[in-house]
Amino acid sequence: MSIDLELDARGLMCPLPLLRLKKALQMLEDGQVVQVLATDPASVLDFGVFIEQTGHALLEQSEETGVFIYLIRKG
Repeated sequence: MSIDLELDARGLMCPLPLLRLKKALQMLEDGQVVQVLATDPASVLDFGVFIEQTGHALLEQSEETGVFIYLIRKG
């Protein structure tokens, strides 16, 4: 899968990772994919609710040594 944009939100606390994701998605075309790296545990809930409400798709979510990794396709 190709990643069109990488967003590093490590070290940022709520609501900054979500705000950065919203801004990044505005730059993408429908169908493009953004990879987000975040260390804020609240991002799991924040991103999940945001994606449900906006029609984007969470393609993958994982966690590696305290870093949450999200692949999100713009809807």
